[in-house]
Amino acid sequence: MFEGFSPRTIDFMWNLRLNNQKPWFEAHKDEYQRDFLSPMKELGREVFERVTTACGNHGFIHKVSRIYKDARRLRGDGPYRDHLWFSIERPSEEWTSTPVFWFELSPESWRYGLGYYQAKPETMAKLRARIDRNPGKFEKLIAPLAKQDEFVLDGSEYVRKKAAPTPKTAEWYNKNPFR
Repeated sequence: MFEGFSPRTIDFMWNLRLNNQKPWFEAHKDEYQRDFLSPMKELGREVFERVTTACGNHGFIHKVSRIYKDARRLRGDGPYRDHLWFSIERPSEEWTSTPVFWFELSPESWRYGLGYYQAKPETMAKLRARIDRNPGKFEKLIAPLAKQDEFVLDGSEYVRKKAAPTPKTAEWYNKNPFR
């Protein structure tokens, strides 16, 4: 049962950020597993169970990120991530083609959302085609978002704007998934 993240979790993340080297991590690996990885896995498992109970099991899976960075992309920052996330998604051979629910914890904040990561141009073209077919229906769908501030549309926009069917759909129409 998820009982929350403790102050030790935050301390570990800050210390990892400041000491992002293999000897330090190896000496603190038990703390990582107890204070960071185990609670994240438990939270992910509980959220996954609630989603599948409420929505039915549509083939969703859940994953927890690895602490190890991709060795090809280290850029001198150290081999470990100082943040973790879990995701709930439909398995797909092309992981950029399906939306993902995610939760992320870092030393200074936490955040969550639903969306795509680097959606292919074909995926974005399909979204724009659906908006084009019935912009009024899409406006009704997004209207509740304007009345709250917890869920926000995030991401960069295309430099050269695409002609959206209505002003209310323009922000969604022009999101660039590759920036």
